[in-house]
Amino acid sequence: MAGSKRSKKRQSNQMWNSGSGKRSKGRNSSGHRPPTIDESAAAKMFQEIAEESDPSVAGMEGICNLCEKLDLNAEEDIRVLVLLWKLGSKEKPAQISKQEWMSGCNKLQVDSIDKFQSILPSLDIGFLDRTEFKEFYKFCFKFNLEGTHRTLDKDMIVALMRMVLTGRIAADRLDTFCTFLENQKSYTRITLDQWASFLDFCYECEDLSTYDESTSAWPVLIDEYVDYMEEQQNKK
Repeated sequence: MAGSKRSKKRQSNQMWNSGSGKRSKGRNSSGHRPPTIDESAAAKMFQEIAEESDPSVAGMEGICNLCEKLDLNAEEDIRVLVLLWKLGSKEKPAQISKQEWMSGCNKLQVDSIDKFQSILPSLDIGFLDRTEFKEFYKFCFKFNLEGTHRTLDKDMIVALMRMVLTGRIAADRLDTFCTFLENQKSYTRITLDQWASFLDFCYECEDLSTYDESTSAWPVLIDEYVDYMEEQQNKK
């Protein structure tokens, strides 16, 4: 059945630095470094983009206003998503909370438009290593969810993939997969697992001739893409 999947367990390990418990120079009694930004200025910036109905969050209208000040195209510039990811937007899709904003501003050491503009060059996805990029890639899906939906329309998926994956995976793989999705009648919406699995598939299976559907544990969507590619090859 289209849309079903074969499960594949993936494990990830995280390493945590527990610290020695000693008070470090430059830290206050609570063990945290004192803020080195003007938090009142950062808070004022947030106030300017926050929603009138809920000053504790900034939605897409406010985010777009920020982008205008930074001379960024909110719909097409991938650095907008990188910025929101680095600021820590994750509580709800298509918004950033004041708490996330303040924490992110301290992390990035920004409290003015000039300082935000100064970090724009560092937001190029080329600076992300593979682990960071995989986290960012998942964020892109989650940030673009609407309401209580847990899937994205395939047209949105294609647009996002072309924006996020260009330069990170083989161009022909990206083009053929997007074309495959566009021509699919059985898939109208894509899940996070299917979205994430495609990137893993690109990393783990660079040569489609080595793909063995009988032993694969990828979502059925991937199997069908490989079948599609074989059909296209046979037509030549």
